[in-house]
Amino acid sequence: MRIAVEGCGHGTLHDIYASVNKTSQIRGWDGVDLLIIGGDFQAVRNSYDLNAMSVPPKYRAIGDFHEYYSGARVAPYLTLFVGGNHEASNHLWELYYGGWVAPKIYYLGAANVVHFGPLRIVGLSGIWSGPDYRKPHGERLPYDFKELKSIYHQRELDVRKLLQLRTQVDIGISHDWPRKIEWQGDYEQLFRFKPHFESDAKTGRLGSPAAKYVMDRLRPKWWFAAHLHCKFSAAVNYDRETDTSPCEKSPRGADAPHPDENMHSTDDINLESKGGQSPQAEAFTSLANVHNDDEIELDMDDDDDGPHAAQPADVKSATNPIPRGDSTEPNCVPLDLRAQLPASFARPTLAVAADVPSMAHPEAISNNTTHFLALDKCLPNRRFLQMLEIEPISKSSSVANNPPYSFTYDKEWLAITRAFAFINPLNSPIPPDEGESHYRTLIETEEAWIEKNLIEPDKMIIPENFETTAPIYDPSLDPL
Repeated sequence: MRIAVEGCGHGTLHDIYASVNKTSQIRGWDGVDLLIIGGDFQAVRNSYDLNAMSVPPKYRAIGDFHEYYSGARVAPYLTLFVGGNHEASNHLWELYYGGWVAPKIYYLGAANVVHFGPLRIVGLSGIWSGPDYRKPHGERLPYDFKELKSIYHQRELDVRKLLQLRTQVDIGISHDWPRKIEWQGDYEQLFRFKPHFESDAKTGRLGSPAAKYVMDRLRPKWWFAAHLHCKFSAAVNYDRETDTSPCEKSPRGADAPHPDENMHSTDDINLESKGGQSPQAEAFTSLANVHNDDEIELDMDDDDDGPHAAQPADVKSATNPIPRGDSTEPNCVPLDLRAQLPASFARPTLAVAADVPSMAHPEAISNNTTHFLALDKCLPNRRFLQMLEIEPISKSSSVANNPPYSFTYDKEWLAITRAFAFINPLNSPIPPDEGESHYRTLIETEEAWIEKNLIEPDKMIIPENFETTAPIYDPSLDPL
């Protein structure tokens, strides 16, 4: 199956589709079966949606999605995407469980599993934030500054549901990188290209623990991500220890598969957009020539627990603690004096990921190597597109395994969703995790219901029932 994978969308669908078309021509393909976009899609329907997008006001742009939403254009390829941290969050919240944002463009929701022909695809939207991980979604329109960010933070409830899956998937998609994935690839080149990543990686702050939990549990053949605006590949071999950094031991042994194995491609696109020209294909030879000093790195926002976020002043390396009662740093309160203050004066501690519940690895998940690929955003001279031919490793039960392919529901995921339907993601507090064995009984009951009420009546194909839910952008009335 021919799949195109793109990194961050950033409201540039015209250029992305043109790039896929041009690259298909170069490869002698008549197109692709599916386009996957790794977040920051920006499904902005009108100017009101911009108020719900976490972007500084002066950088807000209507983009071109509204043309697909209104029907002025139709996507040339079936498109699937997860949410990132620069989205029209009010729009995507309407589709918490997933759904069509426009004809032929499907959003996976906060967490989801769908089939596309014989491929089984799992998605996890958003980015990591420790303080919000176990919270409900208490955001309400109009979002204030804090809610503009918390709305897209990953939640434990969604991850808990994904961790109940017990059968093989083919493709995983997240916007944020799985935490520690950088150590399974050429991290030295990554740190040369993105120097500020190194300190975050070495302190365990780069990427999402939630995405790592899901990837390590489900072990898909491929895992795609975006967010950090660079191309990076890695291979996770689950037959050996992988949860280490070079500070502990080398993660790339002689027997480990090279991260670029089976990943070589000349499908990187050089978008020549000046003068309205069509995108041209060009192979890249180095990361060194793609840096743009004028670029605004919008994805590196000021989330408290994001990559290279500011740390509390009293958090120090364990190897270089502040001596009690003494400090050479200016304006630093000695710890013995700080300890005498009331608890209300204490600075908040850094939130860390809670340990994932201990779960036996499912026998039906047999894949031992996951190929990870992160891609850039769609800009000139950036490595944002990869064309792949992917064969399924899952035992698909999809009813639409023959072309033309379509999206179908996943029996196991529907059962999990029904089993967790008693938990409202809006309500506080979210009930604690009661363990895999507790949920297994509920899920098995729901699987029998799915079999009788959806599979036997042949109702597993996701209906193409898109409808507009908000006013359509009219540039003559509200030019941006």
